[in-house]
Parts: sequence; structure tokens; C-alpha cells
Amino acid sequence: MHKLTVIRDGRRTELAFSGAPHLEEVLAAGGFALQRPCGGRGACGKCAVELRGAVSEPNAAELRAGARLACQALLLGDAEVVLPGERRMEQIELGGGGAPRVLNPMPGRLGAAVDVGTTTLALKLYDLRSGACIGTAGMRNPQTAVAADVMGRIGAAMEGRQEELRAQVESAIAALLEQACAQAGKPRGHVDALVITGNTTMLYLLTGRNPESLSHAPFEAECLFDAEADLLGCRVYLPPCMNAFVGADITCAVLAAGQCDREGVSLLCDVGTNGEIALWKDGVLHVSSTAAGPAFEGAGISCGCGSVRGAIDRVWMDGDAIATSVIGGGTATGVCGSGLIDAIAAFLNRGEIDETGATEAERLELRDGVALLPRDVRSVQLAKAAIAAGIETLMEAAGATAAEIETLYIAGGFGSHLSVESATRIGLIPGALAPKVKVLGNAALAGAAQLLLNQGAIRDVREIARRARHVNLGGNPSFNEHYMDQMFFPE
Repeated sequence: MHKLTVIRDGRRTELAFSGAPHLEEVLAAGGFALQRPCGGRGACGKCAVELRGAVSEPNAAELRAGARLACQALLLGDAEVVLPGERRMEQIELGGGGAPRVLNPMPGRLGAAVDVGTTTLALKLYDLRSGACIGTAGMRNPQTAVAADVMGRIGAAMEGRQEELRAQVESAIAALLEQACAQAGKPRGHVDALVITGNTTMLYLLTGRNPESLSHAPFEAECLFDAEADLLGCRVYLPPCMNAFVGADITCAVLAAGQCDREGVSLLCDVGTNGEIALWKDGVLHVSSTAAGPAFEGAGISCGCGSVRGAIDRVWMDGDAIATSVIGGGTATGVCGSGLIDAIAAFLNRGEIDETGATEAERLELRDGVALLPRDVRSVQLAKAAIAAGIETLMEAAGATAAEIETLYIAGGFGSHLSVESATRIGLIPGALAPKVKVLGNAALAGAAQLLLNQGAIRDVREIARRARHVNLGGNPSFNEHYMDQMFFPE
């Protein structure tokens, strides 16, 4: 047996191992999972560490990154690794949707609504007798240490890590419950009911279902939930999904927005790793999803990060100069999604990026050494083109025009911190819809809370799912045409 000494925040931990495993495998087994947005391909550089001892020589991916990568380096004998300090997410969206009315709550003393997002988890604790929210908690989804997006996690599950992924999210929910109960001064044992929402893949992984059917065409989910389960000693309701890639989170968001309760035409968009869109017209809910990728969450961006302390979250023009704000103040250490969109918009306005996304600069400096590279601009182009083309294609399929749409609901944590002006400037949001934007906050969590406090709303989410008509974007010539057009930034 060999020994790996792990140093983090001044603390030393010794882990035993045998053979010649990848460094990340030993770290994960010892509870030191690192972020791997690229799924362990050595492409993102986010698992960079200081490493010394009996280890493999740097490979091509590590030479490109200019650092030792936990997903690439092999341990050949006794070694020592220094890990970066832990960084807590500072801006997990817990608000939105207004206070749900108590009509017919799930039975019990305390209950919690939980949104299992691809990047973050959010929880609200309620007194089921009064309907009062008495505690909140949020954290990064620990599954991001395995892969940043759903396809990466589906692949990992099929390669034998399904139980690991299930245990990660169950443990995270348990930790959030403990935190919220401590905040409320209530015993954890008094929590009797949960409503857990999330996209289809997240619910598959939570319940230990084999996601193989989600991994290939025709991408048809074998289970769309609307089901009860037992988890952590609680009665759990899992709301219905509408499709393999339009999940229960969107069903809950539509419920919270009251989108299907109104006669007018409206559009709902959850901008994130998975861009999910719902358009309501003439009694039909047209829905679709597009793989935007994790760029809007800061993943795959050279200086990208989540909404952690030290992240640049706002960028604007102060005369001819670039101005920024940093979460928590102090020195900037990276840029999160909202700051990234602002930064691209600012550099477009300064003429340093043209409509094709080209720039003559090798680095577009923000502050404190944080900068965007040309490949970062390209990543944003790809992500925003997917969302914008999805919106256009769904509008065509529903026979809706921008003039008809009365409201554009923006849902999700990223959307809550998004500058509508910057999003319009880069072409993420159609200019004609910008004046119609209504930001919902975490509408998925708000919808889950409605279900927790009013069991009658279960009929409503079933009706929402029944009215859904999925528009497939894969191989869709209209989507492909719009996607190519949307690769350009507006002039």
C-alpha cells in the first residue's frame, strides 16, 4: 500500500491506495472530490493541483494546462498533493414565485421543497400547519465533481458510478435538511414530507434508475415520475416530467408562473446548462430543450467559476473603461455566469469583439489578472446560439410571433442574476421580447413548495404535463438554420 498526503486549508490527511490510480480517484474515495466540468477529459483545467512525489510525467493535456490535473495524473507511489481551498457558492437562488397559499398540505409537522439542479441544490423548510417558511439552505450539487452536465453524468452512471451519483445527491439533501432545521431550531426528525423537483436526469439519478434510455436516440424516458417514494425517512412526491429533457423543474416553474392559467401567449425560459423552454398558446404548452452547455455556470471558461466569493458578477462601461463588481469584495479570482454575459456585452460595445465573435486581443482583461480568452467568447457564442435558436424554433412550431408574446418569464438561478440589457446585447434574448421580461427567481422551487402546501396542485401539474407537446430540436432543419444565424452577435 502507498500513501497520499492531502493538504487543504492547512490540514493534512493521509489516504492509502494501491496500484497506479488516477489522483482524482483516490481523492474522491477520501472525500476530496474536485470540480471536473469537462468530465475528466483534461480539457477544462479546473482540477489543477500542486503535486509531488512518485507520480506520472505530465501528459499532453497537463502540458497544455500548464499544471498537474487530478483527472490525468497517475499515482505511482507515495505522493503529496496540495488542494485549493474550498469555495462556497454565495448566490444560490432560493426566492421567487411568491408565498404559496396553504390549502391542503401534505401530512406531517414539517416539510421541505427541494430543487435538485444540475449545478446547485436549493431547499426551503416549511411548517406544514401554518405554511410559514422557517428555513432555507443551498449548496453546489456534489455531482459536478463527476461531470458538469447531464450527459456527462449519464455516461458516468453507465460506466459504473450510478450508486456514487445517487449517494452524492441523497447525502446533499440530508445535509441541507440538517442545516435548515438547525436554522429553524427544529428537530430533523420532525420533517415528514418532501417534494423534490429537478430535470429528468437528476430525478433518475436520485432514485437510482438506470439512465441508459436517456443516453441515445430516440431519447425517450422510461419513467416520467408523478410518483411517490420514500427517502431519508420521509414521504416524497416527485412531480411529473414532460419529456426526457424537459423535466419536473419546468413543470413546477410553469405551475409557479401560472402560465397555463392565462389566455394570452407567453414564453418561459430556464437559461442554464440545459436550456428548457415552454411556450403557451391556444391551450397547448409547446416545450423543448437545448444543450447550452455549462458556460453560463462558469464551467469551461478559462477564468470561469460559480457564484463564489471572489467571482466577478457584474461588468459595465464606466465611460470608456471596464468596471466590475466582485462577490464579497476584494480581489477578483474568476468570473461567474452573469459577469461573463456582461463582459461579452461590454467588449462588444467597445468594439473589441466583432459580430462574428472575433477579437484581435489575446486576452480581454477585466481586473486582477482575470481575463477572457478568444475561446471563452466562442463558448458563449455556442451557448447563446443554442438558447436563441431554440426560442425561435419553438415560436415557429407554435405559430407564435414576438408581437403576440405578452410575457417572457425567465426562470432559474442564473436567470435571476442576469442583466436583461446584456443578454439582449449578445443576442441571448430576442430584442423584441426584452421589454416583456419577468424574472421569476427559482420558479421550480416555488412550484415544489406549492405542491407541498396544496396537494390539490398535483392535479394542476398533471394537467400541465398532459398539455405539453414536445418539439424535438435534434436534427431539426429549422433549428440548425437558426443556430447558424444566432452564432453571430447583433451588430
